[in-house]
Amino acid sequence: MTDTSRRDFFKQSAALAAAAAIGPLGSAMAHAADAPGSKMRLGLVTYQWGRDWDLPTLIANCEKAEVLGVETRTTHAHGVEPSLSAEERREVKKRFDDSPVVHVGPGTNQQFDYPDPGDLQKSIEATRAFVQLSHDTGGSGVKVKPNSFQKGVEPQKTIEQIGKSLNIVGKFAADYGQEIRLEVHGSCGPLPVIKQIMDVADHPNVGVCWNCNGDELKDQGLEYHFDLVKDRFGATAHVRELNLGGYPYQDLIRLLVKMGYAGWILLECRVEPADRIAALIEQREVFAEMVAKAQA
Repeated sequence: MTDTSRRDFFKQSAALAAAAAIGPLGSAMAHAADAPGSKMRLGLVTYQWGRDWDLPTLIANCEKAEVLGVETRTTHAHGVEPSLSAEERREVKKRFDDSPVVHVGPGTNQQFDYPDPGDLQKSIEATRAFVQLSHDTGGSGVKVKPNSFQKGVEPQKTIEQIGKSLNIVGKFAADYGQEIRLEVHGSCGPLPVIKQIMDVADHPNVGVCWNCNGDELKDQGLEYHFDLVKDRFGATAHVRELNLGGYPYQDLIRLLVKMGYAGWILLECRVEPADRIAALIEQREVFAEMVAKAQA
């Protein structure tokens, strides 16, 4: 098979693979392709389960599990970093192009809460470098953090600073066809705060990455907090193990289906299973069941 026909084969089979990735839901989805939530896809954040996999292993393992998207977290063994040369970036892109696995984009630790203007500018510049990396390696966006309120700094000042910084990197990312994804994280992570940040960060290329922290279950509850930011959702949302812990994942999936969400649901898992591929398959099957139940 030539390189061209191989790539065409993978691209043509990607839709079938996506249906397979949702296991028992596959046949139902074939008859309900336009059902709300039918375009959601399950992927992996490499924060834990993929941390020590080099890039060929990461892609191969995701293929085996039929979990067909990855957010490549910085500092991990797969090495998708701004330090890559132009040739190395082309090789990363080719590896994804030759596979049904999608590079969703880099997961960074860049944040915009620094009181020192020099530190803030360094983070903005680093985010720009990740945007270029994502573009060059076939990603569609870059995950960043808000992140925390600082001692001696008025909270509103931090909120304004984060929002304005997001507008700067959002405008830059738009020129590269990339999205800035604000992970709900840190002491700025409560959803009423995230909403205030997003009210400042009004660039349409900046979106919220839901993160299942648990704060949103307090006070008025999940649906209230979900509704605060659902109109600003980006193309990614983070979840932990869907069948472990006390988070109401079925309720979250119901809300995502109800709004017709069409992005990536990315597993950012915490436990240490003996067989991570088997664990990914289990999560894919649980995800399929939850989506089916939410669509019923």
